[in-house]
Amino acid sequence: MNKNESANGLRMVLPELLAPAGTYEKLVTAVHYGADAVYLGGKQFSLREKAGNFTEESMRDGVNYAHKHGSKVYVTVNILAHNRDLEGLEEYLLSLRKMEVDALIISDPGILSVARKIVPDLPIHLSTQANVTNHAAASFWLCQGVVRLNLARELSLTEICQIRAQTVGELEVFVHGALCISYSGRCMLSNYMTGRDANRGHCAHPCRFSYALVEEKRPGEYFPVEEDERGTYIFNSKDLCLLEMLPLLVAAGVDSLKIEGRMKSIFYVGGVVRVYRAALDYLGSLPAEAWEDPGAIRLPDLFMEEIRRTGTRGFTKNFITERPGSSEMLYLSSRATQSYEPVAVILQPGSRPLVELRNQVMVGEQIEYMNRGIDVQLLRITHMQGEDGNSLQKANPGNRILITIEPELQMGETNGILRRKKV
Repeated sequence: MNKNESANGLRMVLPELLAPAGTYEKLVTAVHYGADAVYLGGKQFSLREKAGNFTEESMRDGVNYAHKHGSKVYVTVNILAHNRDLEGLEEYLLSLRKMEVDALIISDPGILSVARKIVPDLPIHLSTQANVTNHAAASFWLCQGVVRLNLARELSLTEICQIRAQTVGELEVFVHGALCISYSGRCMLSNYMTGRDANRGHCAHPCRFSYALVEEKRPGEYFPVEEDERGTYIFNSKDLCLLEMLPLLVAAGVDSLKIEGRMKSIFYVGGVVRVYRAALDYLGSLPAEAWEDPGAIRLPDLFMEEIRRTGTRGFTKNFITERPGSSEMLYLSSRATQSYEPVAVILQPGSRPLVELRNQVMVGEQIEYMNRGIDVQLLRITHMQGEDGNSLQKANPGNRILITIEPELQMGETNGILRRKKV
């Protein structure tokens, strides 16, 4: 258990909250809602090639923005490289050092060895792709110069605690987001089906496809593939959610809690980060005696209610308490029905906020402002004005408009998100 001495005796040391930043806008959103650090990728050497990712210029801007607001930036250099993939690697690593990124996320031993030689001063975090599932493997990688291990997602809480007890390096665990159907994300399905190599950043996400069976001598005649009549999304796992396990993970001495989602929307990134930030702050406010029995600590119900409003496929605890079974899969569709959706992002706060719309909106609609923290403010739009000064009854995605709302938005901030309940 991580504890520090304070004026009032022992206090719990909260882990870092690490958020995805697939684009500059998502980086800003994650930082706004309380991420201690973000992870992102450049245009090469990174998994999640389709995330948008960062040019050298936008990455430099992102690093500067994050550092200005007290957050760290870790850059993914986590492909499993072939020979041709190593071209330009040394120059890229040197450019990252010049930008003053805070760490590199690496899985390939060859890339690791190059990084240790070319940029020995840059800390290296081991990607979950390296499949660390035991304390011996953890010790091996720490001896190679790695300072942090992102543990495999197939571990139980007991196994995490065992590794913590025998490991001096930093430990990072995924706590929320999409799960690959294959072991620690090392999947060849995309490569076989589409020619896009998931281990080099090109995943087509075939685990989210719907499947049917065709017999060799009956081309064009498709038979449904079902599991107990539940559907055909046979590889489609529910999303990971360890929100309710945070007290035990904090008590276990985990150093960083990682949220998956570089390809998700700013609504998802902002919504998930704000809930986990609020949950960690809540845990940090508890008296020291509460931590004598971490298993008895319960988050208020509001925290799970809020996280469900950002969900995409339902939730599973994966391996953390027991081996997952068929109940951890989503068979009926590629994603679950979402109950809330984004309305707008605040560009300029005030009595009549300037916002950029993300969905069509009309005068008279009830919306909610997602505060930093767990609370939301209920609002109603009473008037909208376009950039040309004309009044509007309806506005569309991408429009920048001034909105008049009741009651007045008390805690509105630039980069804050407005949402609404879907009818």
